[in-house]
Amino acid sequence: MSRLDFTLQERHEAELRALLHRPDGHEAAAYVLYGVSRVAMDPWDRQSRLRLTSYRVIPVPDEDLISASDKHVTWSTKSFLDLCRVAKAEGLIVGIAHSHPGGYPEFSTQDEKNERELYRLARNRNGAGVMLASLLLIDGDICDYAARLWIDDTQPIDSDAVIAVGARLRVLNGLSGFSGEAFERQALAFGPSLNLLLARLKIGVVGCGGTGSAVAMLLARLGVGQIALFDEDIVEVSNLNRLHGARRDDADGMRLKVEVVARELAGLGLGVRPVVIPHWADADEARDALLSCDIIFGCTDDHAGRLFLSRFAYFYLRPVIDLGLALTPRGEDGQVGNMIGRATVLRPGTPCLLCRGIAHPHRAAAEELRRAAPAEYERQKREAYVRGGGNPAPAVVTFTTETATMAVNELLQGLTGYRGDGGWAAQRIRRFDLGIDRLQGAKQNPGCILCVDQGYWGRGDVDPFMDRVG
Repeated sequence: MSRLDFTLQERHEAELRALLHRPDGHEAAAYVLYGVSRVAMDPWDRQSRLRLTSYRVIPVPDEDLISASDKHVTWSTKSFLDLCRVAKAEGLIVGIAHSHPGGYPEFSTQDEKNERELYRLARNRNGAGVMLASLLLIDGDICDYAARLWIDDTQPIDSDAVIAVGARLRVLNGLSGFSGEAFERQALAFGPSLNLLLARLKIGVVGCGGTGSAVAMLLARLGVGQIALFDEDIVEVSNLNRLHGARRDDADGMRLKVEVVARELAGLGLGVRPVVIPHWADADEARDALLSCDIIFGCTDDHAGRLFLSRFAYFYLRPVIDLGLALTPRGEDGQVGNMIGRATVLRPGTPCLLCRGIAHPHRAAAEELRRAAPAEYERQKREAYVRGGGNPAPAVVTFTTETATMAVNELLQGLTGYRGDGGWAAQRIRRFDLGIDRLQGAKQNPGCILCVDQGYWGRGDVDPFMDRVG
Protein backbone atom coordinates (compact mmCIF):
# COMPACT_ATOMS: atom_id res chain seq x y z
CA MET A 1 0.00 0.00 0.00
CA SER A 2 1.25 3.50 -0.82
CA ARG A 3 2.21 6.03 1.84
CA LEU A 4 0.34 9.35 1.80
CA ASP A 5 0.66 12.99 2.81
CA PHE A 6 -1.23 16.24 2.22
CA THR A 7 0.17 19.73 1.58
CA LEU A 8 -2.21 22.69 1.76
CA GLN A 9 -1.58 26.14 0.42
CA GLU A 10 -1.66 28.49 3.40
CA ARG A 11 -4.48 30.51 1.83
CA HIS A 12 -6.52 27.34 1.36
CA GLU A 13 -5.99 26.31 4.97
CA ALA A 14 -7.26 29.73 6.05
CA GLU A 15 -10.32 29.33 3.78
CA LEU A 16 -11.05 25.92 5.25
CA ARG A 17 -10.83 27.16 8.83
CA ALA A 18 -13.27 29.96 7.98
CA LEU A 19 -15.71 27.55 6.30
CA LEU A 20 -15.49 24.73 8.85
CA HIS A 21 -15.42 26.70 12.10
CA ARG A 22 -19.05 27.70 12.68
CA PRO A 23 -20.00 30.12 15.47
CA ASP A 24 -23.00 27.95 16.41
CA GLY A 25 -20.74 24.98 17.16
CA HIS A 26 -22.22 22.78 14.42
CA GLU A 27 -20.24 20.57 12.08
CA ALA A 28 -19.59 22.06 8.65
CA ALA A 29 -18.28 20.82 5.30
CA ALA A 30 -16.44 22.04 2.20
CA TYR A 31 -14.87 20.64 -0.95
CA VAL A 32 -11.21 20.63 -1.98
CA LEU A 33 -9.71 19.79 -5.35
CA TYR A 34 -6.17 18.38 -5.19
CA GLY A 35 -3.27 17.86 -7.50
CA VAL A 36 -1.23 14.72 -6.90
CA SER A 37 2.38 13.67 -7.29
CA ARG A 38 3.08 9.96 -7.60
CA VAL A 39 6.37 8.74 -6.17
CA ALA A 40 7.19 5.27 -7.43
CA MET A 41 9.69 4.72 -4.61
CA ASP A 42 10.52 7.11 -1.78
CA PRO A 43 14.33 6.76 -1.40
CA TRP A 44 14.12 6.73 2.42
CA ASP A 45 11.26 4.35 3.21
CA ARG A 46 11.53 2.45 -0.11
CA GLN A 47 7.76 2.58 -0.63
CA SER A 48 5.51 4.24 -3.16
CA ARG A 49 3.96 7.50 -2.03
CA LEU A 50 1.06 9.75 -3.03
CA ARG A 51 1.46 13.45 -2.21
CA LEU A 52 -1.72 15.53 -2.48
CA THR A 53 -1.47 19.30 -2.95
CA SER A 54 -4.43 21.63 -2.53
CA TYR A 55 -5.51 23.30 -5.76
CA ARG A 56 -8.89 24.85 -5.05
CA VAL A 57 -11.34 25.15 -2.11
CA ILE A 58 -15.07 25.20 -2.92
CA PRO A 59 -17.82 25.90 -0.35
CA VAL A 60 -20.77 23.53 -0.20
CA PRO A 61 -23.66 25.57 -1.64
CA ASP A 62 -26.10 26.79 1.01
CA GLU A 63 -29.01 25.26 -0.88
CA ASP A 64 -27.35 21.80 -0.63
CA LEU A 65 -27.17 21.83 3.17
CA ILE A 66 -29.80 19.51 4.67
CA SER A 67 -29.04 19.49 8.40
CA ALA A 68 -26.22 20.05 10.89
CA SER A 69 -25.55 19.76 14.60
CA ASP A 70 -22.52 19.44 16.83
CA LYS A 71 -22.48 15.72 15.92
CA HIS A 72 -23.20 15.65 12.18
CA VAL A 73 -23.53 17.53 8.90
CA THR A 74 -25.58 16.36 5.93
CA TRP A 75 -25.82 17.85 2.45
CA SER A 76 -27.11 16.94 -1.00
CA THR A 77 -24.74 15.04 -3.26
CA LYS A 78 -25.65 17.09 -6.34
CA SER A 79 -22.76 19.53 -5.90
CA PHE A 80 -20.44 16.61 -5.15
CA LEU A 81 -21.26 14.93 -8.46
CA ASP A 82 -20.84 18.25 -10.27
CA LEU A 83 -17.38 18.54 -8.71
CA CYS A 84 -16.53 14.98 -9.76
CA ARG A 85 -17.12 16.04 -13.35
CA VAL A 86 -14.79 19.03 -12.92
CA ALA A 87 -12.12 16.86 -11.30
CA LYS A 88 -12.18 14.36 -14.16
CA ALA A 89 -12.01 17.09 -16.81
CA GLU A 90 -9.07 18.82 -15.12
CA GLY A 91 -7.19 15.70 -14.00
CA LEU A 92 -7.59 16.49 -10.30
CA ILE A 93 -8.66 14.56 -7.20
CA VAL A 94 -11.94 15.47 -5.56
CA GLY A 95 -11.97 15.83 -1.81
CA ILE A 96 -14.31 16.62 1.06
CA ALA A 97 -13.47 18.38 4.31
CA HIS A 98 -15.51 18.57 7.49
CA SER A 99 -15.12 19.51 11.14
CA HIS A 100 -15.49 17.91 14.54
CA PRO A 101 -16.24 21.00 16.64
CA GLY A 102 -16.15 19.06 19.90
CA GLY A 103 -12.56 18.01 19.27
CA TYR A 104 -13.22 14.29 18.64
CA PRO A 105 -9.71 13.40 17.42
CA GLU A 106 -10.39 10.92 14.63
CA PHE A 107 -12.79 9.95 11.87
CA SER A 108 -16.00 8.45 13.26
CA THR A 109 -17.77 5.27 12.22
CA GLN A 110 -20.42 7.43 10.55
CA ASP A 111 -17.70 9.35 8.67
CA GLU A 112 -16.40 6.08 7.30
CA LYS A 113 -19.86 4.96 6.17
CA ASN A 114 -20.61 8.29 4.48
CA GLU A 115 -17.23 8.52 2.76
CA ARG A 116 -17.46 5.00 1.43
CA GLU A 117 -20.79 5.88 -0.20
CA LEU A 118 -19.32 9.09 -1.63
CA TYR A 119 -16.39 7.12 -3.03
CA ARG A 120 -18.79 4.73 -4.76
CA LEU A 121 -20.70 7.68 -6.22
CA ALA A 122 -17.44 9.16 -7.53
CA ARG A 123 -16.40 5.81 -9.01
CA ASN A 124 -19.75 5.39 -10.72
CA ARG A 125 -19.45 8.92 -12.10
CA ASN A 126 -15.75 8.98 -13.10
CA GLY A 127 -14.89 5.31 -13.56
CA ALA A 128 -12.17 3.00 -12.26
CA GLY A 129 -9.06 4.55 -10.75
CA VAL A 130 -10.93 7.40 -9.05
CA MET A 131 -9.74 8.58 -5.63
CA LEU A 132 -11.55 10.47 -2.87
CA ALA A 133 -9.63 12.60 -0.37
CA SER A 134 -11.01 13.38 3.08
CA LEU A 135 -9.75 16.09 5.42
CA LEU A 136 -10.93 16.46 9.04
CA LEU A 137 -10.55 19.64 11.10
CA ILE A 138 -10.45 18.64 14.76
CA ASP A 139 -11.75 21.89 16.18
CA GLY A 140 -11.06 21.56 19.89
CA ASP A 141 -8.82 23.51 22.23
CA ILE A 142 -5.96 23.05 19.77
CA CYS A 143 -7.05 22.87 16.15
CA ASP A 144 -5.54 19.92 14.33
CA TYR A 145 -6.09 17.97 11.13
CA ALA A 146 -6.41 14.35 10.10
CA ALA A 147 -6.54 13.21 6.48
CA ARG A 148 -6.97 10.08 4.42
CA LEU A 149 -7.54 8.87 0.88
CA TRP A 150 -9.97 6.33 -0.56
CA ILE A 151 -8.57 4.41 -3.54
CA ASP A 152 -11.21 1.67 -3.29
CA ASP A 153 -14.29 1.06 -1.15
CA THR A 154 -12.63 -1.24 1.39
CA GLN A 155 -10.23 0.72 3.61
CA PRO A 156 -8.79 4.25 3.20
CA ILE A 157 -5.09 5.15 3.45
CA ASP A 158 -4.30 7.35 6.46
CA SER A 159 -2.06 10.33 5.85
CA ASP A 160 1.36 10.49 7.50
CA ALA A 161 1.38 14.29 7.54
CA VAL A 162 -0.71 17.38 6.84
CA ILE A 163 1.43 20.44 6.08
CA ALA A 164 0.56 24.05 5.27
CA VAL A 165 2.95 26.04 3.04
CA GLY A 166 2.91 29.80 2.71
CA ALA A 167 4.71 32.52 4.64
CA ARG A 168 5.87 29.64 6.83
CA LEU A 169 5.82 25.85 6.78
CA ARG A 170 3.56 24.40 9.48
CA VAL A 171 2.76 20.80 10.40
CA LEU A 172 -0.98 20.58 11.07
CA ASN A 173 -1.30 17.09 12.50
CA GLY A 174 0.99 17.25 15.51
CA LEU A 175 4.55 16.15 16.19
CA SER A 176 5.81 13.19 18.16
CA GLY A 177 9.04 11.30 18.63
CA PHE A 178 12.35 11.68 20.43
CA SER A 179 15.07 14.27 19.98
CA GLY A 180 18.61 13.11 20.69
CA GLU A 181 20.84 14.62 23.34
CA ALA A 182 23.06 16.16 20.66
CA PHE A 183 20.32 18.73 20.02
CA GLU A 184 19.36 19.57 23.62
CA ARG A 185 20.96 23.02 23.55
CA GLN A 186 19.20 23.80 20.26
CA ALA A 187 15.92 22.99 22.00
CA LEU A 188 16.78 25.61 24.62
CA ALA A 189 16.70 28.22 21.85
CA PHE A 190 13.66 27.07 19.85
CA GLY A 191 11.84 24.51 21.97
CA PRO A 192 11.76 20.71 21.48
CA SER A 193 9.13 20.80 18.72
CA LEU A 194 11.64 22.19 16.21
CA ASN A 195 13.95 19.23 16.73
CA LEU A 196 11.06 16.83 16.17
CA LEU A 197 10.09 18.66 12.97
CA LEU A 198 13.65 18.74 11.62
CA ALA A 199 14.02 15.01 12.29
CA ARG A 200 11.00 14.19 10.12
CA LEU A 201 11.76 16.62 7.28
CA LYS A 202 13.12 15.44 3.94
CA ILE A 203 15.29 18.15 2.41
CA GLY A 204 16.95 18.16 -0.99
CA VAL A 205 20.22 19.94 -1.77
CA VAL A 206 20.59 20.53 -5.50
CA GLY A 207 24.23 21.19 -6.27
CA CYS A 208 26.93 20.00 -3.86
CA GLY A 209 29.72 22.48 -4.47
CA GLY A 210 30.84 25.30 -2.22
CA THR A 211 27.41 26.47 -1.08
CA GLY A 212 25.65 23.11 -1.38
CA SER A 213 28.17 21.17 0.70
CA ALA A 214 28.00 23.86 3.40
CA VAL A 215 24.18 23.78 3.37
CA ALA A 216 24.20 19.98 3.73
CA MET A 217 26.59 20.07 6.68
CA LEU A 218 24.55 22.76 8.44
CA LEU A 219 21.29 20.85 7.90
CA ALA A 220 22.79 17.69 9.35
CA ARG A 221 24.09 19.53 12.42
CA LEU A 222 20.64 21.05 12.93
CA GLY A 223 19.21 17.52 13.07
CA VAL A 224 17.48 17.21 9.69
CA GLY A 225 16.68 13.52 9.43
CA GLN A 226 16.72 12.95 5.65
CA ILE A 227 18.87 14.79 3.11
CA ALA A 228 18.94 14.08 -0.64
CA LEU A 229 22.05 15.23 -2.51
CA PHE A 230 21.72 16.00 -6.24
CA ASP A 231 24.79 16.59 -8.43
CA GLU A 232 26.45 14.91 -11.38
CA ASP A 233 29.86 16.56 -11.03
CA ILE A 234 33.07 15.08 -9.68
CA VAL A 235 35.48 16.66 -7.22
CA GLU A 236 38.26 18.67 -8.85
CA VAL A 237 41.35 20.20 -7.31
CA SER A 238 39.87 23.68 -7.76
CA ASN A 239 36.98 22.63 -5.45
CA LEU A 240 39.13 21.67 -2.48
CA ASN A 241 39.31 25.12 -0.92
CA ARG A 242 35.54 25.37 -0.44
CA LEU A 243 33.83 21.96 -0.85
CA HIS A 244 33.23 20.91 2.75
CA GLY A 245 34.55 17.43 3.48
CA ALA A 246 36.53 17.06 0.25
CA ARG A 247 40.14 15.88 0.32
CA ARG A 248 42.92 15.68 -2.23
CA ASP A 249 42.41 11.94 -2.70
CA ASP A 250 38.75 12.67 -3.63
CA ALA A 251 39.94 14.86 -6.49
CA ASP A 252 42.62 12.37 -7.51
CA GLY A 253 40.08 9.55 -7.42
CA MET A 254 37.50 11.61 -9.39
CA ARG A 255 34.86 10.91 -6.76
CA LEU A 256 31.38 12.34 -7.15
CA LYS A 257 30.63 15.39 -5.04
CA VAL A 258 27.46 13.78 -3.73
CA GLU A 259 29.39 10.74 -2.51
CA VAL A 260 31.92 12.89 -0.68
CA VAL A 261 29.24 14.99 1.03
CA ALA A 262 27.18 11.91 1.94
CA ARG A 263 30.27 10.30 3.49
CA GLU A 264 30.82 13.33 5.68
CA LEU A 265 27.17 13.53 6.75
CA ALA A 266 27.06 9.86 7.72
CA GLY A 267 30.34 10.24 9.61
CA LEU A 268 28.87 12.89 11.91
CA GLY A 269 26.93 10.23 13.81
CA LEU A 270 23.90 12.51 14.22
CA GLY A 271 21.34 10.15 12.70
CA VAL A 272 20.98 11.85 9.32
CA ARG A 273 20.17 9.56 6.41
CA PRO A 274 21.77 10.95 3.24
CA VAL A 275 20.62 9.77 -0.18
CA VAL A 276 22.97 10.11 -3.14
CA ILE A 277 21.44 11.15 -6.48
CA PRO A 278 24.31 11.38 -9.00
CA HIS A 279 22.20 13.26 -11.56
CA TRP A 280 21.03 16.78 -12.29
CA ALA A 281 17.75 17.54 -10.56
CA ASP A 282 15.79 17.62 -13.83
CA ALA A 283 16.87 14.10 -14.84
CA ASP A 284 14.24 11.38 -14.90
CA GLU A 285 16.42 9.34 -12.51
CA ALA A 286 16.19 12.11 -9.90
CA ARG A 287 12.43 12.59 -10.01
CA ASP A 288 11.30 10.24 -7.23
CA ALA A 289 13.82 11.68 -4.78
CA LEU A 290 12.95 15.25 -5.73
CA LEU A 291 9.21 14.64 -5.36
CA SER A 292 9.82 13.01 -1.97
CA CYS A 293 11.43 16.14 -0.52
CA ASP A 294 9.54 18.67 1.61
CA ILE A 295 11.95 21.57 0.99
CA ILE A 296 14.66 22.13 -1.62
CA PHE A 297 17.85 24.19 -1.44
CA GLY A 298 18.90 25.32 -4.91
CA CYS A 299 22.70 25.55 -4.80
CA THR A 300 23.30 25.45 -8.52
CA ASP A 301 24.74 28.35 -10.47
CA ASP A 302 23.14 27.52 -13.82
CA HIS A 303 20.04 29.16 -15.30
CA ALA A 304 18.50 25.88 -16.48
CA GLY A 305 18.55 24.42 -12.97
CA ARG A 306 17.09 27.58 -11.47
CA LEU A 307 14.25 27.71 -13.99
CA PHE A 308 13.47 24.05 -13.29
CA LEU A 309 13.36 24.52 -9.51
CA SER A 310 11.34 27.71 -9.89
CA ARG A 311 8.57 25.75 -11.62
CA PHE A 312 8.87 22.93 -9.12
CA ALA A 313 8.14 25.22 -6.14
CA TYR A 314 4.78 26.30 -7.55
CA PHE A 315 3.61 23.03 -9.12
CA TYR A 316 4.31 20.92 -6.03
CA LEU A 317 4.06 23.44 -3.14
CA ARG A 318 7.62 22.59 -2.12
CA PRO A 319 9.46 25.70 -0.88
CA VAL A 320 12.72 26.25 -2.75
CA ILE A 321 15.47 28.32 -1.13
CA ASP A 322 17.67 29.46 -4.01
CA LEU A 323 21.22 30.61 -3.24
CA GLY A 324 23.41 32.93 -5.26
CA LEU A 325 26.89 34.40 -4.81
CA ALA A 326 28.36 37.07 -7.06
CA LEU A 327 31.97 38.17 -6.64
CA THR A 328 33.31 40.59 -9.20
CA PRO A 329 36.92 39.75 -10.18
CA ARG A 330 39.67 42.05 -8.93
CA GLY A 331 40.28 44.86 -11.40
CA GLU A 332 43.58 45.97 -12.84
CA ASP A 333 43.70 48.73 -10.21
CA GLY A 334 43.64 46.08 -7.46
CA GLN A 335 40.14 46.95 -6.30
CA VAL A 336 37.61 44.22 -5.57
CA GLY A 337 34.17 44.84 -7.03
CA ASN A 338 30.76 43.85 -5.64
CA MET A 339 30.62 40.91 -3.24
CA ILE A 340 27.00 39.80 -2.84
CA GLY A 341 25.32 36.74 -1.30
CA ARG A 342 21.63 36.03 -1.89
CA ALA A 343 18.92 33.74 -0.49
CA THR A 344 15.57 33.73 -2.33
CA VAL A 345 12.55 31.77 -1.10
CA LEU A 346 10.25 30.50 -3.84
CA ARG A 347 6.72 29.45 -2.92
CA PRO A 348 3.18 30.41 -3.95
CA GLY A 349 2.72 34.10 -3.24
CA THR A 350 6.30 35.23 -3.98
CA PRO A 351 7.88 36.38 -7.27
CA CYS A 352 9.56 33.65 -9.31
CA LEU A 353 13.17 33.76 -10.50
CA LEU A 354 12.09 34.85 -13.97
CA CYS A 355 10.28 37.90 -12.63
CA ARG A 356 13.26 38.67 -10.40
CA GLY A 357 15.60 38.55 -13.40
CA ILE A 358 17.77 35.91 -11.72
CA ALA A 359 17.15 33.13 -14.25
CA HIS A 360 17.18 33.79 -18.01
CA PRO A 361 15.59 31.42 -20.57
CA HIS A 362 18.11 32.11 -23.36
CA ARG A 363 21.05 31.32 -21.10
CA ALA A 364 19.22 28.24 -19.84
CA ALA A 365 18.78 27.06 -23.44
CA ALA A 366 22.49 27.53 -24.05
CA GLU A 367 23.32 25.48 -20.94
CA GLU A 368 21.01 22.68 -22.03
CA LEU A 369 22.67 22.68 -25.45
CA ARG A 370 26.11 22.49 -23.84
CA ARG A 371 25.01 19.41 -21.86
CA ALA A 372 23.25 17.62 -24.70
CA ALA A 373 25.44 18.57 -27.69
CA PRO A 374 28.77 20.10 -26.61
CA ALA A 375 30.18 20.22 -30.17
CA GLU A 376 27.15 22.13 -31.46
CA TYR A 377 27.35 24.43 -28.44
CA GLU A 378 30.97 25.30 -29.24
CA ARG A 379 30.08 25.94 -32.89
CA GLN A 380 27.25 28.29 -31.94
CA LYS A 381 29.42 29.99 -29.36
CA ARG A 382 32.05 30.73 -31.99
CA GLU A 383 29.36 32.20 -34.19
CA ALA A 384 27.99 34.26 -31.27
CA TYR A 385 24.63 32.46 -31.11
CA VAL A 386 25.11 31.62 -27.43
CA ARG A 387 26.50 33.55 -24.51
CA GLY A 388 28.54 32.59 -21.50
CA GLY A 389 31.01 29.79 -20.96
CA GLY A 390 33.92 32.12 -20.32
CA ASN A 391 36.31 32.23 -17.39
CA PRO A 392 35.19 30.64 -14.12
CA ALA A 393 33.65 32.91 -11.50
CA PRO A 394 35.62 33.85 -8.38
CA ALA A 395 34.84 31.82 -5.25
CA VAL A 396 35.93 32.23 -1.62
CA VAL A 397 35.07 29.64 1.03
CA THR A 398 34.12 32.16 3.71
CA PHE A 399 31.59 33.80 1.40
CA THR A 400 30.13 30.54 0.05
CA THR A 401 29.76 29.27 3.62
CA GLU A 402 28.22 32.50 4.89
CA THR A 403 25.72 32.47 2.02
CA ALA A 404 24.83 28.90 2.99
CA THR A 405 24.37 29.96 6.61
CA MET A 406 22.14 32.84 5.55
CA ALA A 407 19.94 30.41 3.55
CA VAL A 408 19.70 27.82 6.34
CA ASN A 409 18.77 30.55 8.80
CA GLU A 410 15.95 31.42 6.38
CA LEU A 411 14.78 27.82 6.72
CA LEU A 412 14.70 28.27 10.50
CA GLN A 413 12.71 31.46 10.07
CA GLY A 414 10.15 29.59 7.95
CA LEU A 415 9.82 26.87 10.59
CA THR A 416 9.88 28.97 13.77
CA GLY A 417 9.33 32.64 12.91
CA TYR A 418 12.20 33.51 15.26
CA ARG A 419 12.60 36.96 13.73
CA GLY A 420 9.02 37.77 14.66
CA ASP A 421 8.14 39.24 11.26
CA GLY A 422 5.69 36.55 10.22
CA GLY A 423 7.54 34.38 7.75
CA TRP A 424 10.24 33.83 5.20
CA ALA A 425 11.95 36.82 3.62
CA ALA A 426 11.21 36.53 -0.09
CA GLN A 427 14.77 37.65 -0.91
CA ARG A 428 17.63 38.59 1.39
CA ILE A 429 20.79 40.19 0.04
CA ARG A 430 24.07 40.36 1.96
CA ARG A 431 26.69 42.84 0.77
CA PHE A 432 29.93 41.35 2.03
CA ASP A 433 31.87 44.32 0.67
CA LEU A 434 29.72 46.81 2.60
CA GLY A 435 28.83 44.73 5.66
CA ILE A 436 25.07 45.23 5.27
CA ASP A 437 21.93 43.12 4.76
CA ARG A 438 18.79 44.19 2.98
CA LEU A 439 15.50 42.71 1.84
CA GLN A 440 14.81 43.01 -1.87
CA GLY A 441 11.41 43.19 -3.48
CA ALA A 442 10.53 42.53 -7.10
CA LYS A 443 7.92 43.67 -9.60
CA GLN A 444 6.06 40.68 -11.01
CA ASN A 445 5.25 40.40 -14.69
CA PRO A 446 1.42 40.68 -14.77
CA GLY A 447 1.25 37.83 -17.27
CA CYS A 448 3.61 35.44 -15.45
CA ILE A 449 2.11 31.95 -15.56
CA LEU A 450 4.12 30.82 -12.53
CA CYS A 451 3.87 33.40 -9.78
CA VAL A 452 0.86 35.51 -10.86
CA ASP A 453 -1.60 33.31 -12.73
CA GLN A 454 -2.01 30.67 -9.92
CA GLY A 455 -3.14 28.04 -12.42
CA TYR A 456 -0.07 25.93 -11.68
CA TRP A 457 -0.06 26.33 -7.89
CA GLY A 458 -0.45 22.87 -6.39
CA ARG A 459 -1.21 21.33 -9.78
CA GLY A 460 1.13 18.39 -9.20
CA ASP A 461 1.76 15.83 -11.92
CA VAL A 462 0.85 16.79 -15.47
CA ASP A 463 2.02 15.51 -18.84
CA PRO A 464 4.53 16.75 -19.90
CA PHE A 465 6.24 17.08 -16.54
CA MET A 466 5.55 20.54 -15.09
CA ASP A 467 4.19 21.50 -18.52
CA ARG A 468 7.74 21.81 -19.87
CA VAL A 469 8.02 21.55 -23.63
CA GLY A 470 11.30 21.26 -25.50
